[in-house]
Amino acid sequence: MDPFSSPSPLGSSSEQSAPSAEALMDQLKNQLAQAYAEEFFETIRSKCFAKCITKPGTSLSGSESSCISRCVDRYIEATGIISRALFSSPR
Repeated sequence: MDPFSSPSPLGSSSEQSAPSAEALMDQLKNQLAQAYAEEFFETIRSKCFAKCITKPGTSLSGSESSCISRCVDRYIEATGIISRALFSSPR
């Protein structure tokens, strides 16, 4: 048995206790989606912060708040446009 396998119950084959290929693909898709979301939000945070926050302090000014809101909206809209273009193009 390799170090990544869990011990199988007595009398059962390892195929019965192993996750299906579909379950593994679902798990991988979920992990990739989570990693993408984390990277997406970190990118938005860093880019919009650098663009909009001129004097970091304990609270946002009205103009900083508006700027961040517009920046995030534009970034999400642009990402959606790019995603639709990529996934709707013929392969």
